[in-house]
Amino acid sequence: MKKYGIFDLDGTLLNTLDDLADASNRALAAMGMPQHPVDAYRYFVGNGVAKLIERMTPEPFRNDPKILAQLRKLFNEWYDVHGKDLTRPYDGILEMLDGLLARGMKLAILSNKPHQFVTAMVPNYFGDRFAVIYGQREGYPTKPDGSLVDLVLKELGAKPEETVYLGDTSVDMETARNGKVFAVGVLWGFRTKEELLESGAQALIARPQELFDLL
Repeated sequence: MKKYGIFDLDGTLLNTLDDLADASNRALAAMGMPQHPVDAYRYFVGNGVAKLIERMTPEPFRNDPKILAQLRKLFNEWYDVHGKDLTRPYDGILEMLDGLLARGMKLAILSNKPHQFVTAMVPNYFGDRFAVIYGQREGYPTKPDGSLVDLVLKELGAKPEETVYLGDTSVDMETARNGKVFAVGVLWGFRTKEELLESGAQALIARPQELFDLL
């Protein structure tokens, strides 16, 4: 039985897509740039905010550090205030987490979202359910770097073989593989079943409660 669980945040525990798209499109509009449909952001997110800004920016401006910095500033200012306006946990997530805790598991979050946003959001939606919380921090790599899993495991006091990792993108499956933990792809998130399988998912679940069958 697994004793520890590591979870991605956006697209796995929380449906953040509408708020991410809103903050991004408002930043683009403020700069006089074209906006994108919400579904486009499914493929813009996942590698951290710097990559999000780069991907949403029109091609001629993607190599202009001043424009990218201004877009990021505008994004951060809006998202810091409004990042929880439309965001909600996916159906069944709270029940799944409580069930895991009832089994004595220790839980962690590992996200490419900036750490200040993660630490603001997690208590709001999940209280104190998570023993360890890691967002993207200056001076640290982003997922899929396996050293991040090592950091989380060390704080949890966990071994890789005792740990399951849940995520919704190829970045997550690669993170789990690089960290030598069991990779579970969730089908309610931002990406496709095919992407998850191709990137190394060892199991797939369509509903949160299906996780218990894998433990």
